[in-house]
Amino acid sequence: MTNRLKATKAQTHELITKTTKLQAESQQLEMKAAIVEAFLSKFQLSPEEVKILRGTRDGSLHEGFFEALTRVKQIHADCKVLLRTKQQTAGLEIMEAMALHQEAAFERLYRWTQGECRLLSGDSPDIHPALCKAMEALQDRLVLFKYSIDEFATARRNAVVRGFIDALTRGGPGGVPRPIELHSHDPLRYIGDMLAWLHQTTASENEHLQSLLKLVTIDGLDEIMQQALGHITEGICRPLKVRVEQVVVSEPGLVTLYRLTNLLKFYQHTIGQVHAADAVLLVCLQEMHDLGRRMFFSGLNVHTSKLIDKVELPPADLSVTPGLSQSLALLRDVLESHDSSVAQLDAKKEDFREILNCVVDPLVQMCSVSASRLATVDMAVYMVNSIYFVYSTLSLYEFTDQRLEMLQAQIDAHVDTLVSEQASYVLNHTDLAHIYGQVQNHTPKQGPLSLLTGMDEASVKAAVLKFDGYLSSPDTLAMSQCSLLMSPRTREMVASRSVALIIQAYKQLYEAIFNSANGYKEPQSVMPRAPDQVQKVLS
Repeated sequence: MTNRLKATKAQTHELITKTTKLQAESQQLEMKAAIVEAFLSKFQLSPEEVKILRGTRDGSLHEGFFEALTRVKQIHADCKVLLRTKQQTAGLEIMEAMALHQEAAFERLYRWTQGECRLLSGDSPDIHPALCKAMEALQDRLVLFKYSIDEFATARRNAVVRGFIDALTRGGPGGVPRPIELHSHDPLRYIGDMLAWLHQTTASENEHLQSLLKLVTIDGLDEIMQQALGHITEGICRPLKVRVEQVVVSEPGLVTLYRLTNLLKFYQHTIGQVHAADAVLLVCLQEMHDLGRRMFFSGLNVHTSKLIDKVELPPADLSVTPGLSQSLALLRDVLESHDSSVAQLDAKKEDFREILNCVVDPLVQMCSVSASRLATVDMAVYMVNSIYFVYSTLSLYEFTDQRLEMLQAQIDAHVDTLVSEQASYVLNHTDLAHIYGQVQNHTPKQGPLSLLTGMDEASVKAAVLKFDGYLSSPDTLAMSQCSLLMSPRTREMVASRSVALIIQAYKQLYEAIFNSANGYKEPQSVMPRAPDQVQKVLS
């Protein structure tokens, strides 16, 4: 019995040992199976994912396509870990397989994206979220990404050109707004409507691009978008340029032409905020602006040249000529339209300088030629009136300070002439001119002043009596031309300054007569009024 128990125990022990060994081997096999399964799930695509990537014959994308593509990219990236272990062979094989899947998927995705972009040629394209994801995925293949952008830009370019032609000839839905071509008789509205449509369309197309590429994060995206936007709007340049040039060369009038150039400059600046500086559209707008500017200044030069070639005679009242009035009215209209423009400050200042150089100098020259045959006083009055009229016009606008200073200097020069002539006129009519001249030229070598011809007491006294008559009624010896001065301030200035000269002359005479060296025995009887008294009377 004991022997049997021992034999049974030995057999049982052997069975337990085998069972334990088998259990250990089973656990190892299970662990290996789990490892293999984990490895395959991490480094291999499932049959469903492979099917999704390969797609269907109709070319459509499965909704899980982008997840499968992301998984391929992740497996490809994870294989780099295997290359740092003893599993380099497996890593290389898996990377090669994933690369093939990836390239095939990108090629298929590119074809699908091309087809979708070609369909976005309507007035208001509906950009599907799947297309945005496709652009996000294609950014890993920059060449395919740029080709897709080009396809989108080409489709939108055709749509924009078609929309521009429709806006010109057919108008909006149901005829609202009306076709732009209906306003071709009104240059400002015609070009303004085209540029406004262009501005709105540029902003819309920029939004479409931003919507399409909202998930893209590559460097240089802004430059790519600007290039695409430039390609989209380039198609409008030719039809727009032809119409603008037709209006500009049709000579719509200087004021209208100038407003058009400002309008073009404004939209060039506004549209330039979303375009690259070298965009074809901006270059086109700059060329049209330059053309309008050249035509404007050419017309302005022709206008002023005609005035100089056919100089008008001064009116009888020495006021401004009709030609000067018309030219200043034109200048006023131009400057007012400039003030209302939204051009940059530096551009405004430069425009003002060129316009004033082109108009003001020839106008002043015209007035000088017109006045060349007038007498000295008439010429001075006419020139003061004409230049004052120019001065009054320019004083209403900014950036004219330097030009106003120059005009004021010219006015002052002619006013000096009037002051001198008025003082001489009074002295001549009171016979004091000769006496005053003798006093100024007298030297001690000539002896006493009273011994000179016409400087005896009787002669001087007679002249002073005439001067007393002037003092009783100064207005009787005011030159009639001075009343024709347009500016009340200038009239007062001429009167006050001429009186100052007369008083100064009288004072010199008074001092000479009362100088005992000049031999006047009774100077008080010759000149009873002191200079202070004369000043009180005349002031």
